[in-house]
Amino acid sequence: MRTNLSYLRLMLAVFALLAGATQGVYAQNLESIGKEDPIKISGGFSFNQILYGAQGINNRRDPYAYFASANLNISLFGWNVPLSFMLSNQNVTFQQPFNQFALHPTYKWATLHAGVTSMSFSPYTLSGHLFRGVGADLTPSPKWRISMMYGRLLKAVEPDTAAGSNVRPAFDRFGYGLKVGYGDPKAFIETIVFRAQDDTTSIRAIPKDQSLLPEENLVLSLAAGKTIFEKILLRAEWATSAITRDTRAPRSDLENGWAYVGGLFRPRQSSSYYDAVKANLTYQGASYSFGVGYERVDPQYRTLGAYFFNNDLENVTVNGATTLFNGKVNLSGNLGTQRDDLDNTKISNMRRLVAATSVAIVPSPRFNLSVAYSSFQTFTNIRSQFVDINQLTPYENLDTLNFTQIARNGTLSAMYMPGRNKDRRQTVSMNLMVQDAADRQAGVLQNSGLRFYNLNTAYNLLITPRQLTVSASFNVALSDGAALQTRTFGPTLAMGKQFFDKKLRTQLSVSHNQTQTEQKNMGRILNGRLSGAWSWKKKHNINFGVVMMNRTNRTEQQPGMITEYTGTLGYAYAF
Repeated sequence: MRTNLSYLRLMLAVFALLAGATQGVYAQNLESIGKEDPIKISGGFSFNQILYGAQGINNRRDPYAYFASANLNISLFGWNVPLSFMLSNQNVTFQQPFNQFALHPTYKWATLHAGVTSMSFSPYTLSGHLFRGVGADLTPSPKWRISMMYGRLLKAVEPDTAAGSNVRPAFDRFGYGLKVGYGDPKAFIETIVFRAQDDTTSIRAIPKDQSLLPEENLVLSLAAGKTIFEKILLRAEWATSAITRDTRAPRSDLENGWAYVGGLFRPRQSSSYYDAVKANLTYQGASYSFGVGYERVDPQYRTLGAYFFNNDLENVTVNGATTLFNGKVNLSGNLGTQRDDLDNTKISNMRRLVAATSVAIVPSPRFNLSVAYSSFQTFTNIRSQFVDINQLTPYENLDTLNFTQIARNGTLSAMYMPGRNKDRRQTVSMNLMVQDAADRQAGVLQNSGLRFYNLNTAYNLLITPRQLTVSASFNVALSDGAALQTRTFGPTLAMGKQFFDKKLRTQLSVSHNQTQTEQKNMGRILNGRLSGAWSWKKKHNINFGVVMMNRTNRTEQQPGMITEYTGTLGYAYAF
């Protein structure tokens, strides 16, 4: 999509107006200097041991292992220097931050970012890319918002000509950006300029095999939002990105809007231009809301200010929600479509249909019920050149390369709290999840579907005076495929108790699960756990745990009984 010249000029005019209004904004000093301790030291250390043993199989880990770690943080006027050390019977590591550090001092309405840091302006411009440099976030008034950055996005890496080398060469890449916004959530406007360019002098020799090309990128973005009649909210963003894949290419003589941006970008014969648009319209009523959304990202749209970007897509979404019976019933739903291959150049194209709805019912504070359903359908059409060559008539093979994948998800959750007693609290809950996946080819359902069920029921009892918790649950998981049916089921019992004025916390649990395949018992697992933690003066902590797992296999490949034991003991101190 070629950038419209009038839109580009409008964006530059708005940017110049907003940037000129922000002159004089500056911050130097830290408000906290002189008011807080200049130096603060904190940290701690821990030592953990693991014992392991097994019967019926060879040990799957060392019989004894230990881990010792320590950390120290030195804070100087808000500048943190963290140090860490780890020792085990396997290795020793030491980490210090001097190769990567960051400062984020704040003074009133100004925040400075210095060192190795990241900033995000918008998804289409600068979005979380690490850089070594400086940045700032300024809010000089409730309606003005200004962000800026400058730094190195990539560090130069010399090409490695050794055979089989995986070293990826790179140029030094520097970038800068400015985001200026004015307004409030009811009415605002924002403009963004981001530019990045590779330094061809940062490496000694540029490879001749086109594996490394010096790039240049300029991204402009204009976003706005407005609330109409206190109920209609409109938000939109338009971003345009100019990418030069090789800055050594000759200058371009083609007339386009990018020739009017001065020295920010120089169009060349290797330059390309892409657009991204996103808009949302929401109507908020007294007890309901309704919204529509649209997003389109040109194929190959990208920015050097982001590591990864989804492009070549068009999304259309519709959503709604309402509340009934004084908030006791809540309904919501959404419907959306997505397609790719916007310029009809791919061998295959894909279309997705997403539909979801949910109902939440809360008739009383002691009972609630929720139901949700969603369906995802992906339609793929593969255009094979061999089909066009080999068919005898234009009416052959119209559907043989059409694939549809269908995935449905349904959940049902319920919770009930019987009785009213301040010393005893009981809870009964149930959760059911159903997943169904199927494939269709040329409209015919294939024998490759899978249906999965998971049911969990639980009862919990809390006795407050005794600081005792008791729970019982039962789980069932069923997998029903085209050629195999598997189910796993079993109960779990757990008890928790606190002692010595909540300083010692203990937990005991036992579970038993059995697996069946095609209604034949394939094995069982008995699992027992005992754990505890003791805290003293909020600085000393001791934790311990014992786990026993007994597994019985009845398969021909691995019959017999296996028992494994694991014990842990640890101490931690913080200051």
